Amino acid sequence: MKILFTGDIVGACGRDMFLSALAEIKLQNNIDMVIVNGENAAHGRGISQTISDSFFDAGVDVVTMGNHVWNNKDIFDILKTTSRVIRPANLPSSNPGKGSVCIDIKNVKVGVINLLGRIYVDLACDNPLEAAEREVESLKKQGCSVIIVDMHAEATSEKMALGYFLDGKVSAVLGTHTHIQTADEKILPKGTGYITDVGMTGPYHSVLGMDKKIIVDRFLTGLPQKFEIAEGGAQFNGVILDIDEETGKCRSIKRLSFTDF
Repeated sequence: MKILFTGDIVGACGRDMFLSALAEIKLQNNIDMVIVNGENAAHGRGISQTISDSFFDAGVDVVTMGNHVWNNKDIFDILKTTSRVIRPANLPSSNPGKGSVCIDIKNVKVGVINLLGRIYVDLACDNPLEAAEREVESLKKQGCSVIIVDMHAEATSEKMALGYFLDGKVSAVLGTHTHIQTADEKILPKGTGYITDVGMTGPYHSVLGMDKKIIVDRFLTGLPQKFEIAEGGAQFNGVILDIDEETGKCRSIKRLSFTDF
């Protein structure tokens, strides 16, 4: 089974890049399933109903979120109407939505889990390792042989620790949130695919998707600035996983990184 996971889609620039490239990527790589992190899709903060619908219309199977999950009010209706948009599983249980989903892809049950790191993240959440263990058990009871984890976290160490904690229990642990694609994709000893961060799909000449002058001025002066999405060309970041449907082990993990100029 081939799975495309696309990293944090940022604003209209990122959405346009993703939607324009998706069909060709699927065709050229025989993609069976598409997962995107959509927590920055609506002008850098959250996701709207319109954007969510456009992703599913284009062939996305699951949308994961992160620390900006509640920044667009549409999310409350989205979580009521579809199980294919998931929020971090380690948020309080009283929060709307679910932290994992099991879906059928070509007669294979595939589970997707969304988690949020606790280090340098401004949204209160429980222990992601304990939440991961709980969600993995639930998905396996539902018959999922393939399980993909989106670990939305700031700290490299927290992502790597989760990877080794889940090695052999899930098919892949994929880091998101920092918007910089790392070059450490690997298969862990017990067969779990891993990368610290899959990167960002959005403005290329930017600081994590934001207008570079605004961010530079903020660091230079220390004064508050209103963040704006950068303009100009776009980049696409993601990974393609090749998973054994029977064992759930990752056969390969390949980075994708290209621009539209």
